[in-house]
Amino acid sequence: MDLATLWDSAAAVVSEIPRSGLLIGTIAALILGSIGSFMVSRDVPMGRLIRAGGTLALVGILTTVVLQMARFDPRVDFAVPQIGLPEQVVEGGETRIPMANDGHYWLRAEVNGEPVNFMIDTGATLTAVSSEVAERVGLEPRRGGLPVQLSTANGTISARLTTVDEIRFGNVAARGLDAVIAPNLGDTSVIGMNLLSRLKSVRLEDNMMILVPNNPQPAMDVAAQ
Repeated sequence: MDLATLWDSAAAVVSEIPRSGLLIGTIAALILGSIGSFMVSRDVPMGRLIRAGGTLALVGILTTVVLQMARFDPRVDFAVPQIGLPEQVVEGGETRIPMANDGHYWLRAEVNGEPVNFMIDTGATLTAVSSEVAERVGLEPRRGGLPVQLSTANGTISARLTTVDEIRFGNVAARGLDAVIAPNLGDTSVIGMNLLSRLKSVRLEDNMMILVPNNPQPAMDVAAQ
């Protein structure tokens, strides 16, 4: 990584500090721990208690970050409703999506009951929507969520984690799914692997993408968008 890339990444994280409770909390915990260590070195009363408080705060923040990041992998999926992380469920019946003229697989889904066009992208880790779509369907950034850096055709952008109550298309319904709200994404919302990997299988046959949930029901074709 060259110096310019490192500087840009650091600047992106710093720019998110005012909007991220976790980053602000981390800085506060580090400052608290430093003050406590200074007090301990000078034999000031309560120094050890203050230092321990900073350490406990850092452990709590680290645990929250690990819990959020681990949810991207269905093999270690879990629900922590106490911190706004519900169970992620993808269920329903087999759904077939034809290839569009541009070579991509498009579908129209309902997000919290509102229609949204999505492109299926097996190279995307997370399902993503633009800020405009998020506002329209009532999605809000997760409080205290850590900003996520996404690589796009226009460069690296900072996105905010959110939770989608329901995405429904064809015979498939996803509930409690993690997603990101990405500015400058435009009209290209994306179905990513955090949804697809929770299916039993995803395969291609004769320019048709076939999504098979666990315990599949009769198939349904989805018209290309």
